[in-house]
Amino acid sequence: MGNILEIKDLSKNFKGLKAVDSVSFAVEEGGITGLIGSNGAGKTTVFNMISGVFPPTAGHIIYKNKEITGTFQIMKPLASMSVLDNVASGALYGRKKYKSVKEAKEYAEEILHFTGLYERKDWLPGEMGTPFKKRLELARDPDMLLLDEVMAGLNPTETDEAVELIRKINENGTTILLIEHVMRAVANLCQKVVVMHHGEKITEGTP
Repeated sequence: MGNILEIKDLSKNFKGLKAVDSVSFAVEEGGITGLIGSNGAGKTTVFNMISGVFPPTAGHIIYKNKEITGTFQIMKPLASMSVLDNVASGALYGRKKYKSVKEAKEYAEEILHFTGLYERKDWLPGEMGTPFKKRLELARDPDMLLLDEVMAGLNPTETDEAVELIRKINENGTTILLIEHVMRAVANLCQKVVVMHHGEKITEGTP
């Protein structure tokens, strides 16, 4: 497969401070790519530029061969369907991995547990605030998922469970770009790792 996402010479300045300095890397479609580095390395700033939270000072973000630099994801849940049915519909019709409603709903329940939405599974999207609507977008079987330190604070058993669920999401066709400090998880999940330090990419390769 080719690259689903290409980051080209991406930079971000905050009041004269260069938080990200000309970072370039690619994310292969269908894979799991890790973005690692110490606190303050610029990882989350890169994520925020990819998702459109911050406009880059310079550089380009190419998603599926289209420039998306500075654009922001618009939340479009299915307003008349429950949170569970929103996620199940993605499993049924988005990727068509599941051929029965039962299988799709079982998968959706797993994803809702993982994203912290399970207790709201019977809610309508309009009953939730913006943070939960964003979680719902991530749960709806997307082409690509950005995960920022989702294993922070988990015990070893919970970390192993999260690793298996992320792997399952990936095996169902979702490309994943993740920031993670738990190196055991990075080594077990990622085919490729990009390393940042003081706002710069210093290397990339296999774990």
